[in-house]
Amino acid sequence: MARGFKRKGARYVAKLDPVERGLVVGLMEQVRELVAPDTPLPAPGEGGDAFDQIVAGLGGSGWGVSVSAEDQLPSAPSSDARPEERDPALERLLPRAHREDEQIAAEFRRLTEQGLRSRKAANLSAAIAALASVDEQRVELAHDEAVAMVVALTDVRLVLGERLGLREDDDLEVLEEQVSGLEDDDPAVYALAVYDFLTWLQETLAHALAP
Repeated sequence: MARGFKRKGARYVAKLDPVERGLVVGLMEQVRELVAPDTPLPAPGEGGDAFDQIVAGLGGSGWGVSVSAEDQLPSAPSSDARPEERDPALERLLPRAHREDEQIAAEFRRLTEQGLRSRKAANLSAAIAALASVDEQRVELAHDEAVAMVVALTDVRLVLGERLGLREDDDLEVLEEQVSGLEDDDPAVYALAVYDFLTWLQETLAHALAP
């Protein structure tokens, strides 16, 4: 059973079993591909053979939960769809600087977006590497790794939240009511459980990082 992060001296320690780590790593890999599509993925074996086999067994997609844009699209696109529109999840990760003036927003995006994408991808890569290098179930992070982890978890939650339709403060409560009558094995129930797990994990780490 997972245990949240606690500060122990200069380190931040949690307990996650291989399947829980595989879930988080799989989702982080998907978000990294979304935010920086040209970023190469780690070579097979980089996380250790046993852990790589676990992640591969999960389909490399976060234990059955996908944040890929392709998996969210209806089979028959609407005639009103505009192919040039950006993925809404990217808008959550890379919000426009000026909502009133599209020209200003586009220029700011041109000047800053690649750098922001690179930083987000680097945070996700650092978090993935930290989780993939764990022995047994003990996750132990230095301060820089902990900061990268909390930022990476934030980005994963933003993307998964967008896929679940969580855009306003009240949306989570509404979604919980909607899935309350569904079977436990329903994909919506499972995806919400994953979102809650990521929220809890992020909150324990943010609390441990607080002065």
